[in-house]
Amino acid sequence: MEYLHTMVRVSDLDASLDFYCNKLGLVETNRKDSERGRFTLVFLAAPAQAQATTQTQSPLLELTYNWDTEAYNGGRNFGHLAFRVDDIYQLCQHLQDNGVTINRPPRDGHMAFIRSPDGISIELLQKGEPLSPIEPWISQVNIGEW
Repeated sequence: MEYLHTMVRVSDLDASLDFYCNKLGLVETNRKDSERGRFTLVFLAAPAQAQATTQTQSPLLELTYNWDTEAYNGGRNFGHLAFRVDDIYQLCQHLQDNGVTINRPPRDGHMAFIRSPDGISIELLQKGEPLSPIEPWISQVNIGEW
């Protein structure tokens, strides 16, 4: 397992980039705009790790800017922790066998979400290419929120 990133939602992307980059000293390593999803993702790294993150994609801070206005109450601005895993199906089965709810099952062989006992959202991402979709994961529905 590899630690990938921590995601935080931001209400003003320019002000956030000014804070994290100009004041704190992080550097932007990647950016993705999604017209369909109506959001922008900006990935930041510590300067000493910036070059390595272009290959490993970790460890990063992911700023998520939703284009539509939304108030973030009760910690909603903190998004999730993300880990890259060797076999998403095997790990999800292990977690489920040990009483962990799979909030967003890995139906696509690529991504799943679980929550910690304190309600922290954790994203699990398949290393490399997505695995072929298989049961029982294909048929499982989302549970709760993540």
